[in-house]
Amino acid sequence: MSWPSAYACAPALGGQHGAYTMRPVAWADRVPIRDWRNAQIDVLRQRAPLTPADQDAYYRDIVAPQFDQLEPAQVLVAVDLDGELIGYGGVVHLAWGDRRGEVSFLTRTDRLDDSTFAADWRAYLAMLVPAARGQLGLHKLTTEAYAMRTRLFPLLEDAGFVQEGLLRAHHDVDGEWVDSVVHGLLL
Repeated sequence: MSWPSAYACAPALGGQHGAYTMRPVAWADRVPIRDWRNAQIDVLRQRAPLTPADQDAYYRDIVAPQFDQLEPAQVLVAVDLDGELIGYGGVVHLAWGDRRGEVSFLTRTDRLDDSTFAADWRAYLAMLVPAARGQLGLHKLTTEAYAMRTRLFPLLEDAGFVQEGLLRAHHDVDGEWVDSVVHGLLL
């Protein structure tokens, strides 16, 4: 399959922070990303494990066509460390009229210890925020995370995000209602 290498809305989308690099997501990234999503489903707004066929169809039918759109619903990026894929994310739920989108980021499951998690998030935000401002021309970034993800919130706030609200009993996670915490960053 021929895979696009750049988004029409941001042809030079990318970034670097130390040994970390950020680039548009590639077709080959879909397999490890599916594995990470399935392993960490408890922190995602994903209802069921993804099958290989689900993931292939999503990348082929949803992700690939968005590369050609000037206002895609999402812009997905891969994060490499020393040339090795360690995470992915992007700006999702894009509202181009308001120049706003939601930050998304997920790493390999072997990178979830506190210090690695923090280093990966700091590097990611150091690359994503300037790209969102300059390359995508956005005005605001938001995040929504389950309230139990307390170690994430100081990292967001260190990067300039401000807690904007609490969505009480907002998601059903395995039969339990959990709150979501919303942060925002004006660019």
